[in-house]
Amino acid sequence: MSRTIIYYKTYPLSSSDGALSSPTSVAASVPMHDNNRNNIATMDAISLGRPAKIRKVIQEAPSWICSTSSMAIRTKGKNNSIQNIIQPIVDEIKSGFQRIDEKEPVSLATADSAFPHLPPCTEATEAIVQALIQTPHTACYTHASGSPEARRAIALHHSFPGHSLNPQHVIVTNGCSGALELTLSSILDEGTLLLVPQPGLPLYEEIAESHGANVVRYRLDPNRSWECDMDNLEKIMAGVSNKSPIGAMVINNPSTHGSVFSEDHLEQLLDFALKHHIPIVADEVYGNLTFGSNRFHPIAKVAVKHGRRVPVITTSGLSKQFMLPGWRIGWCTFQDNIYGSLREVERGAHRIAKFQHGVSHLQQSAIPIMLSQSTAGLVNWKENLRATLERQATILCSNLDNCHCLSLAPPQGSMYTIVDLDLAPLDIDSDIEFAQKLVQEENVFVLPGSSFGVTDTFRVAFSASETTLEMASQRIANFCSRHAKIELREEKGRES
Repeated sequence: MSRTIIYYKTYPLSSSDGALSSPTSVAASVPMHDNNRNNIATMDAISLGRPAKIRKVIQEAPSWICSTSSMAIRTKGKNNSIQNIIQPIVDEIKSGFQRIDEKEPVSLATADSAFPHLPPCTEATEAIVQALIQTPHTACYTHASGSPEARRAIALHHSFPGHSLNPQHVIVTNGCSGALELTLSSILDEGTLLLVPQPGLPLYEEIAESHGANVVRYRLDPNRSWECDMDNLEKIMAGVSNKSPIGAMVINNPSTHGSVFSEDHLEQLLDFALKHHIPIVADEVYGNLTFGSNRFHPIAKVAVKHGRRVPVITTSGLSKQFMLPGWRIGWCTFQDNIYGSLREVERGAHRIAKFQHGVSHLQQSAIPIMLSQSTAGLVNWKENLRATLERQATILCSNLDNCHCLSLAPPQGSMYTIVDLDLAPLDIDSDIEFAQKLVQEENVFVLPGSSFGVTDTFRVAFSASETTLEMASQRIANFCSRHAKIELREEKGRES
């Protein structure tokens, strides 16, 4: 009987062996016969430096390290503060699965929109089924920039009075994140500046840094419902060298922290962009998920009313507005100004899109159904989704607002909101420590504000079920009470 054993282990080889003294990873494959077992040295014997026949195989192995690309190295980030902050908390979550108190883990840090209580619209799944049965061509390749049917539907969806978008200005992508990556890849180069919001989605910076671009964060004002701080933007521009080309300005509306920009504020941003000749990249993946009297205004639509003097690239998708994150269907639209400023950028984006040969042809078949206003039941489904999220936001926010050290304004839209953290009455020194101890003690995960540039805050998602949100907010309240400073606890005791 003959077998082969593969040995693979990292171990030191002493310099007396005439080999490297630093730790070395070596793979050795040797045939093993039943009558030849004594010729095989164990890895323990090798690590102890004992002679063995396999040593010759190991010493002959070449020093072979494959170098990664500069882009891949840059993607790690020069200072990945978010990862550094979150990783210890994630480790706590993993250890929480074997908790003695058996508290189930609850994550309010991210909003996976595909929760069981938020099922996708049945018209979406039916569209896929019908495409499989009636249109077998969906198994074939389609255009790298998207199927003609999908691009027409998206173009119609992003057409406004006074400006009809041609389908040739649409690219279907692998989710909205894919749209952002494609868009920024067609704009950025080494040394290019990218303006990104703070707080904002880390992905903007990660993409920019992977291309060697320089990121400049502009401030969002918490006292003005997280609008862009226009004075801060002008101050940034005053300090920018003429030798530093500005690739674009990213805006996120509705945002990942619950704000929705008014039409007046969008006009301010367009005036700023026109003054400094900066194209706008609009992340509008949350679309019409707004609450109360707040309304979503696509900035491309406002730009049309503004005379189409500012070029706008819009990114969006099905993940948030239609509860289909796993389908990975997004798109970007190029709505140029009257001067044709985006012409070369758009051509470049179409060329880059060819690398992927397009996204799932089958999934694209649902886009015309999902974006059509005439699809039966879709309007009611979207209104029910919006109302459900608004109700869940109210539950979570009202509960957290009752905690003595927490305060927050109701979100205007999306699936997130930012909670202000008053550390003075607590025996906790930072939002990072708050998040870490909250996981340790209550198995509830929130995103500390320091990870996205806003200290003494944390972000929560309200897309989980009402039962889960009630449980999470009660755990947070218990945690805050337990960590109140002694004098505060004594005062509360006297009051009761």
